[in-house]
Amino acid sequence: MGAAARLARAGNRLISFIALLLIALMFVYGAYSLWDTWAVYRGAFVSNDLLQFKPSGDSTEAGNPTLAELQQINPDVRAWLTVDGTHIDYPVVQGETDMEYVNKDVYGDFALSGAIFMASQNSPDFSDPYTLVYGHHMDNGAMFGDVVEFTDRTYFEEHTAGTLYLPDSTYSITLFACVEADAYDQQIYNISAVNGEGTGALLDYIEEQAAQYRDIGMTEDDRIIGLSTCAEAETNGRVIVFGRLDPMNEIQEGGA
Repeated sequence: MGAAARLARAGNRLISFIALLLIALMFVYGAYSLWDTWAVYRGAFVSNDLLQFKPSGDSTEAGNPTLAELQQINPDVRAWLTVDGTHIDYPVVQGETDMEYVNKDVYGDFALSGAIFMASQNSPDFSDPYTLVYGHHMDNGAMFGDVVEFTDRTYFEEHTAGTLYLPDSTYSITLFACVEADAYDQQIYNISAVNGEGTGALLDYIEEQAAQYRDIGMTEDDRIIGLSTCAEAETNGRVIVFGRLDPMNEIQEGGA
C-alpha cells in the first residue's frame, strides 16, 4: 500500500506539473498573440521614416522631389494619398497584379497590413478617367480603415477633401459619394470597361447606389478616383469612397 500511495502521489505531481506547463504555454502563446496583433496594427500606420518622403504640400513646378526619392527605393511607388481629417496618409504603389501588395508594404517587405495600392489595370500617372485604389480595412483606422466611416452621414459631411501627390504634379480630391457594394460589382470593379466606355454609366450608378452623396457637378470629363476597402460585416462586402481629381495649378489659375 505504501508503494502504491507513493506511486499515486508521484503521478499526481506529474499531472500537476504537466497542467502547469500547459497553462504557462497557453499564457505565453496568448501574450505573443496580443503582441503580434499590436505589432500588425501599429505597423499599419505610416512610420516616421516613411513620413520623410511625404510631399510638403506646396504645389510648384518643381513637383514633389521627396516622392521621387521614394521611387528610387521602390519604383512601384506612384503617388502619396492624403484624405483630410482621417488616418489616410500613405504612399500609393502599383503591382503587376492586384495581389502583389496585399501582404507587402511600400518597401516590398512582408506585412499583413499590406500597402495602399492602385489597380494594376490603371495608368500609373492617374491619367485614366477612372482610377481605383485599394487598402486593407484595419479596425484601428489605419490603412483604409477610415473609409467605412464615410457611410455615416455626419462623418461624410465633415470630410470632403484630400490631396494626391504625384512626382511631377499635385491634385486636389473633392469627395462626392460613398457606396456599399459587392466585391464582384462589375459597375465599380471592371475598371478597363469603365475607362473604355466612358464614366457616364458609372456616375449614374454611383448616384443611384450611394449610401452618401453630394452633388458637386460631376461630368464625364472629370477624372474619378475610388478608394476601396472591405466592409466590416460581410465577407464580400466593400465600401468605396469616390472623389474628383483636379490639378492644383488649374485650380489656382482659375481662382486668380
